[in-house]
Amino acid sequence: MIRVGITGGIGSGKSTVCRVFEVLGIPVYYADAEAKKLLDAPPILSALLENFGNELLEGEHINRKRLASLVFSDPAKLALLNSIVHPAVKKHFLDWCDAHTHAPYVLKEAAILFESEAYKQVEKVITVTAPSEIRMARVMKRDGATREEVEKRIASQLSDEEKIKRSDFVLLNDEEQLLIPQIISIHEALK
Repeated sequence: MIRVGITGGIGSGKSTVCRVFEVLGIPVYYADAEAKKLLDAPPILSALLENFGNELLEGEHINRKRLASLVFSDPAKLALLNSIVHPAVKKHFLDWCDAHTHAPYVLKEAAILFESEAYKQVEKVITVTAPSEIRMARVMKRDGATREEVEKRIASQLSDEEKIKRSDFVLLNDEEQLLIPQIISIHEALK
């Protein structure tokens, strides 16, 4: 089984691409979604409260919006958050892979595949790209975020150019190029 990373800037369309791969029978590990779930796991929750304060707590859970506003405006705090969460996600992914050995390959979807060093867990990388204005509009609509909030998130990620340099495959999701034929081409190459 081949482990394949799939990445792209926020709003590039990674989730849409992953759903197509799932239709093709490929298991997908959504690292960002799993990381959010792991925030409430006892050891991570304790570390977050210790490092960022009890004001992050809302009931028994971390208020993710409050946490995001804290870390996306401060690179040191973002690095601290990543040092707490990423090791847990990496282990969780490896355990997940053990349950999917029947597939010819699996995908690990992660917006910050390179920044988190999760690319070291995969043999191939796919980058999904889209023009910045399209990405901005998608995220503002999806998350109800302001332009400034989206710009901060984009600034915290590697550029598309850098991701493309480090990738084996690139998908252009610009709402003009047909996406499914691009995905099928990669799928055939990976099978």
